[in-house]
Amino acid sequence: MVFLLHMVTLYSLSVLSGASAATHYNCNGPLASSLPHSSFQSSSQSSVGYAAYNGKLNRRDGAGGWSPMVTDQEPWLQVDLREQMEVTAVATQGRYDSWDWVSSYLLLYSDTGRAWKQYRHEDGVGRFVGNVNSEAVVQNKLSHPVRTRFLRFIPLDWNPSGWLGLRVEVYGCSYKSYVADFDGRSSLLYRFNQKSMSTVKDVISLRFKSHQAEGVLLHGEGQRGDYITLELHRGRLDLYLNLDDSRLRFSSGRVAVTVGSLLDDQQWHSVHIERFNKQVNLTVDSHMQHFQTKGEGHSLEVDYELSFGGIPLPGKPGTFLRKNFHGCMENLYYNGINIIDLAKRRKPQIHSVGNVTFSCSQPQLVACTFLSSSSSFLSLPSAASATGGLSVRFQFRTWNPDGLLLSVLLNPEPRRLELQISNGRLQLTLHNSGRPKSEVSAGHRVNDGLWHSVSFNTRNLQITLTVDGEPSSTVELWEQLEPRGNFDFGGCPTTDCQYLPPAFQGCVRLIFINSQPVNLNHVQQGLLGNYNDLQFDTCNIRDRCLPNLCEHGGRCSQTWSSFSCDCSGTGYSGATCHNSIYEPSCEAYKLIGSSSGFYSIDPDGSGPLGPTQVYCNMTEEKVWTVVTHNSTAPVTVQGSSLIKPHVMTFNYSASAEQLRAIVSGSEQCQQEVVYNCKKSRLFNTKDGSPLTWWLDGEGEKRSYWGGFLPGVQQCSCSLEENCMDMNYFCNCDADTDAWANDTGILSYKDHLPVSQIVIGDTNRTGSQAVYHVGPLRCYGDKSIWNAASFYQESSYLYFPTLQAELASDISFYFKTSAPSGVFLENQGLKDFIRVELSSPSVVTFSFDVGNGPAVLSVKSHLPLNDRQWHYVRAERNVKEASLQVDQLPLRFLEAPADGHLRLRLSSQLFVGGTASQQRGFLGCIRTLTINGMSFDLEERAKMTPGVTSGCPGYCSGSSSLCHNRGRCIEKSNGYVCDCSQSAYGGTTCNQEVSVSFDMESSVTYTFQEPFSVMQNRSSQASSVSTESSSRAREDMAFSFVTSQRPAMLLTVSTFSQQYIAVILAKNGSLQIWYHLQTDRSPEVFSPVLTNLADGRLHRIRIHRVGKNLYVQIDQDIHRKYTLSSDAELILIRSLTLGKVTRRESLNDEVMQAASKGFIGCLSSVQFNHVAPLKAALTNRGSSLVTIRGPLVQSNCGALAESTSHIQQDQTVTANKDKEQHGSGTQKDLAVIAGVVTAVVFIAVCALAVISRLLYQQRRAQRSSSSSIKEENRHSMYTDYRTELHLHNSVRDNMKEYYI
Repeated sequence: MVFLLHMVTLYSLSVLSGASAATHYNCNGPLASSLPHSSFQSSSQSSVGYAAYNGKLNRRDGAGGWSPMVTDQEPWLQVDLREQMEVTAVATQGRYDSWDWVSSYLLLYSDTGRAWKQYRHEDGVGRFVGNVNSEAVVQNKLSHPVRTRFLRFIPLDWNPSGWLGLRVEVYGCSYKSYVADFDGRSSLLYRFNQKSMSTVKDVISLRFKSHQAEGVLLHGEGQRGDYITLELHRGRLDLYLNLDDSRLRFSSGRVAVTVGSLLDDQQWHSVHIERFNKQVNLTVDSHMQHFQTKGEGHSLEVDYELSFGGIPLPGKPGTFLRKNFHGCMENLYYNGINIIDLAKRRKPQIHSVGNVTFSCSQPQLVACTFLSSSSSFLSLPSAASATGGLSVRFQFRTWNPDGLLLSVLLNPEPRRLELQISNGRLQLTLHNSGRPKSEVSAGHRVNDGLWHSVSFNTRNLQITLTVDGEPSSTVELWEQLEPRGNFDFGGCPTTDCQYLPPAFQGCVRLIFINSQPVNLNHVQQGLLGNYNDLQFDTCNIRDRCLPNLCEHGGRCSQTWSSFSCDCSGTGYSGATCHNSIYEPSCEAYKLIGSSSGFYSIDPDGSGPLGPTQVYCNMTEEKVWTVVTHNSTAPVTVQGSSLIKPHVMTFNYSASAEQLRAIVSGSEQCQQEVVYNCKKSRLFNTKDGSPLTWWLDGEGEKRSYWGGFLPGVQQCSCSLEENCMDMNYFCNCDADTDAWANDTGILSYKDHLPVSQIVIGDTNRTGSQAVYHVGPLRCYGDKSIWNAASFYQESSYLYFPTLQAELASDISFYFKTSAPSGVFLENQGLKDFIRVELSSPSVVTFSFDVGNGPAVLSVKSHLPLNDRQWHYVRAERNVKEASLQVDQLPLRFLEAPADGHLRLRLSSQLFVGGTASQQRGFLGCIRTLTINGMSFDLEERAKMTPGVTSGCPGYCSGSSSLCHNRGRCIEKSNGYVCDCSQSAYGGTTCNQEVSVSFDMESSVTYTFQEPFSVMQNRSSQASSVSTESSSRAREDMAFSFVTSQRPAMLLTVSTFSQQYIAVILAKNGSLQIWYHLQTDRSPEVFSPVLTNLADGRLHRIRIHRVGKNLYVQIDQDIHRKYTLSSDAELILIRSLTLGKVTRRESLNDEVMQAASKGFIGCLSSVQFNHVAPLKAALTNRGSSLVTIRGPLVQSNCGALAESTSHIQQDQTVTANKDKEQHGSGTQKDLAVIAGVVTAVVFIAVCALAVISRLLYQQRRAQRSSSSSIKEENRHSMYTDYRTELHLHNSVRDNMKEYYI
């Protein structure tokens, strides 16, 4: 299909090149050098010698170029090419033999010299690079050619030691133009030679321009239901295409493919449609949309005719079903046929409806642009009103939801009339002296980027406001109003404007004051009114959401100067929805302290694949990822044959791409296939051909039934040499009347999972088969411990060029003793990206996308070359860049407004060094992931001198030596676990930290500094709007045992009256309270209504990212909620466990639970980086921890955990018993029953021992005081060094052992 699309593309290009002279292989000839003097105009000239016509490239006429007057505040040089030309490049030069040149400029183009449009490069940048001296020629090729007659060069910067001087050249070629003008009541009908035309491929191309946002460009339909419609709608282009005769013509299911935006700007836009069968490419200007038509049809069948410019009703020429097109079309081709040329020559196959002319005479509506939200204004004098009062009407377009459109002072003083946009609506306000202000509103979402017309007047003692021809809104007046002074559009011309709303940013045209039109040319020439920060003759509006730079389905919204992404519901976060909020694997969940349960994993992180839900089994040493499918119960098969086999297709809970990512990223995968048979063979015993087979993940046929040897067509019994009949390779091939079993574990990873099973031998008398295919089970994460050691400064690993034009995230771990070194680098012609250790305590992230080098640095207060693992994550997108090192504050740097967006790289990616083989890294790098793709450092290191696979040391293996966020720290003769970031204790951070509370007990952790420091920005960056991306993130986890209800478990409060509370309600159900917006009521979530105050251990995990709230209770309850706000907790004050004594601004129900406190056991409490319960036990006397009431150390968490494991083991054993039930062998049942009995017996014994120990410990605790003895505390945490400050961790001087 790709080949066919390629062929049709080539065909369409050949059609266009043969049909029109507009396509040239060599369209770069000089166009300006031969033009007459009259083709050059300018805003001003210093003198005759500096006139515009002297501004030709390489000319020395007059003063050697053009220079404007020094007093010219908005200089420009304009070139008239005399006719429409295709322009492919421009060049500039300074004034001859002078210090005058232009270093940067804008380029505008126009058909008429009145309505202009700014040229922008592919990434939206409008600035062109100019000269650095007066003689060198700097040529800028246009990324997309333009067809125009007029060009205007607008200097932005020039030589600060001289003045502005310019010589220019324009490159391109002429082209043949066929133009038709449609007046809104006309159309062209192309009639076929036969009754209907059926095509399997179509190529349609045209150019159009219009100042209306609605209108049909093309329409055709057939009696069987096929249709094609190309239509302007709200300034965008919609294509409706149906090839399926089963759908109705006017079905409500019609769906348009939409491309383009702001297409009603009176400028030419190109359209190209390519279709081959059901594959379609729709291109508008440089934006292409590829899609596939729905339904069964492959051909487009159109009856009688195609219409261009409208949809006339049959038999009624001139009447239309939809609004017809009003504007011009050029070079309209349908499958190589020049429609306009045929119409112009009055050929019989073209029928003209209404008045179609063949020259473009569309009137030009001149607009002006208000550029600044703080300083732009247009002040116009009042025209005399023939009827008294005042009236104003004009048109505007903007993206901003707020802004002042018009302000007028009135008589008698000090009245004032304001027209503004407020929350997307128009609001007219009359400020009265000594009386309440009068207001009237109209319109809806007038900040949608479209043109809107507004008018108001104050006649007949009332104010009337009308928007877009809708019914008027009115407000009554006490007396007639008269204007006093000027009409101020867009902003305020005086300094006393603090009371006014933000200035308007957008475009305005067709201004009428008291029914008199305003000539904007006179304003520009200084003959009328006054203005500031305005751009005339153009509406310089941009659609910053085209293309949509929000990733993963994020919704784009915009203002005049920026865009933002709404990531809610996508599973991603960040300024452009780039970062997955989920872990990439079950192994990663285990490392952060999670327990078994259902989890959403994102196997490719920030890559294109979305998250999927899997079950993570963490009860064994290995962490298993379990992916289920749609066939969980055993399936019985009878009556199938090779001619008519039984086929079962397995649909997994993950897509095929996600399954491939899970399998490829795992160390090992397996899938059990149970096949019970009676006279049902797997292989034909005569020739060995398979009678039953399965398809692998790629759809390939496989016929082996166990093990990891895919080339051997055998069953597990043959591999284990225990088949019931050794003459056969499978038990079922013995073909007996008794039930037999061939069960095997498929473990060749590249073939998994099983996508389909086909059974073909159950059609004989007595034949029957029962099969069951288990879930896909994988363990291990190959990327987590994939490491390489760099021993030479000149050594490096190289990989293909980084594909990161618009966004990239880079994460890895490193450890070193070297003071500096480059972790990775990728360069382009000018662009580059680099992450390095620039000094022993500073990590630097630098890049250049064309706006100059950008640098982000994070400095640690402790050295980073301490031979311990450190985490680095660097991200760059079109909105911002960020750098994270360990748990240090995240640093941000905003991207410059209207700057270059694309990172263009060309060299290889160097890891551990640079192309110059200097400043290389010495040490270890592991878990390198870029844009969700893991890099195999170990494999590449095997073939690279100076680099070895893996990394020496105890803390470099795949085994988890330290658990629950514990950090492994190398020692010269071993390792220790730093548990300061964990809620657990013990030598390996796996010991529960439990405390018993009574109703007066509480632990309050006071944050040393406002927690928002975690989101502090770089000092180089200004704050980012909260609209762009939420930094809000909380991660809470704890366990509890209680029989009390209601009860207060945990509360977090801020200095700004926000709070989070987790309580047990009166019925014992869990309630989570979020109060983020102090002006609104708190939000309450109840994940389960069951009673959790049941004396059993319950584990709770609460995780919030922005508006998304995720709750897990124990292992089997998972809930997701959406908050109404993504606000951050501002200035966190404290976290309290148990009774709350401070009078907080809590809800009554929360306050009741807070006053009751908590009676029971709390265990392993974690809030983000803080473990308050452990801090209370190990840091008594600290100013950060306040303890009230009795607080007794307990082991209730460990006891409940052991009991839980015993029950879990019993459940697992029982499940295994059920799975083996289908084998039909009593021997297996007996063995399993024996195992179960033994396990239960051992469990009961263990429980008795633990109960005895618990009883003795409780007696010892009761005899002691309520405080915890110092000796006991030290013995519990022998290898644990606590540090309340976030980043203080154990550092030991040790001998370098790996370099």
